[in-house]
Amino acid sequence: MAVRARRRLRAAVAAGHPATAEAGLEILAEGGTAADAAVAAALASCVAETLMTGLLGGGHAAVWDGWRVQNLDCFVAVPSGAGGPLLDVPVRFGEETVHYAVGPASCGVPGLPAGLDALRREHGRLPWARLVEPALRLARSGTDLPPRHAACLAMLEPVMTLNRGAELYSPGGRLLAAGDRLEQPGLVAALELLSAEGAASVYRGSIAQALLAVEGTVVTSGDLESYEARWAEPVEVEYAGTRFLTRGGLSGVPALLRRLPRLAGLSATERVLALVDAVDGTGPDGHTTNICVADAEGRAVVLTSSLGLGSGNFVPGLDLHLNSMLGETDLLVGPVEPGERMQSMMAPSLAVDADGPVMAIGSAGGTRLRTALCSVAAGVLDERLAPQEAVDRPRVHPAAETINAEPGVDEEALRRLEAAGRPVRRWPDLHHYFGGTSLVSRFGPAADPRRDGAALEL
Repeated sequence: MAVRARRRLRAAVAAGHPATAEAGLEILAEGGTAADAAVAAALASCVAETLMTGLLGGGHAAVWDGWRVQNLDCFVAVPSGAGGPLLDVPVRFGEETVHYAVGPASCGVPGLPAGLDALRREHGRLPWARLVEPALRLARSGTDLPPRHAACLAMLEPVMTLNRGAELYSPGGRLLAAGDRLEQPGLVAALELLSAEGAASVYRGSIAQALLAVEGTVVTSGDLESYEARWAEPVEVEYAGTRFLTRGGLSGVPALLRRLPRLAGLSATERVLALVDAVDGTGPDGHTTNICVADAEGRAVVLTSSLGLGSGNFVPGLDLHLNSMLGETDLLVGPVEPGERMQSMMAPSLAVDADGPVMAIGSAGGTRLRTALCSVAAGVLDERLAPQEAVDRPRVHPAAETINAEPGVDEEALRRLEAAGRPVRRWPDLHHYFGGTSLVSRFGPAADPRRDGAALEL
């Protein structure tokens, strides 16, 4: 179903958890900018979405400031400490068992706090402490675990219940289920420090001291003190009458959009076959979340962040989970030098025409990220679907020779792929394997039911 566009983005927040979206909307309603709201929402996600992200992780952002798009790199950096042993943990993912390398030596130099600080300083107007408040309230009250997050926890149990994680995610020896309260009391202390000391707490303050004291970590004080978030120019692709501005590198989004033919007017069968033909390659699974914000003055921010899988180690007393990016072997592309940024598949993106942004979009999902993001972007920009319809539409993703398909993907297309020798794995339900896409646009916002996402308009 097509919808009528406005000339500018609708003021809204779309995110991977209702509490995350509500935090961003609270700041927008108070007169904060899109950057202010994105910072508050990201901090809230570090409480409500700790299966996907956390304060000691990293991310990438795309920002429309009213006249141009800039990318912000706040992904993790390679530490300089001596490497230690990693723990091999098997995780059952759908029908496959994936082995992850975790432990304190898998933790890279955190980048997210520096990125949030840079975002607020460059494009915000509200005080830092005010932006921490929604997250701090969530930490004090605890958050309900939505069904899709509970399903993710059940899958990640071998890692999430290591060490302190057992007390947080499996209190009394019973794994949290949908609707249960997730209590992370140490995050109260962590966020109070963050509010009082600013983002510098993670790099030169109290949180830094606590992180460096974790036995086995390879992050050094010099690594933390030298870390800086970096502004960069986006990669531009012409797509469906817009300038689509995104990230290159491992994201694969620019190349996929260039290969993707126009889908408008194709049959369902033709559309699925065209998408499968355009998507290539395999890679690591990602546990990531995404936030999109637009304010009433037309500014927009897309922020994607992650802990990787998480190392299984927590900062004592603060309940901060260490990232596990050094254990994500598929991200270790090329030389790994201390201080250098690690590679990432994140692709926060903005589609812009002569009147400004048409859509701000991002996704979670490792290698499925680009498939999810590009198929939803095509649905909105090319096929003129309503945003939520484009996000909800069943997804298909080729992983090596196997075609993964959600219920509702065109059966004729799947039969043709099987006839061509491609195994088809029909998933029984919508699943977070297929990514978690959120967007704000001139046509309204949308969030992904695969991640229990929420989209709220001002």
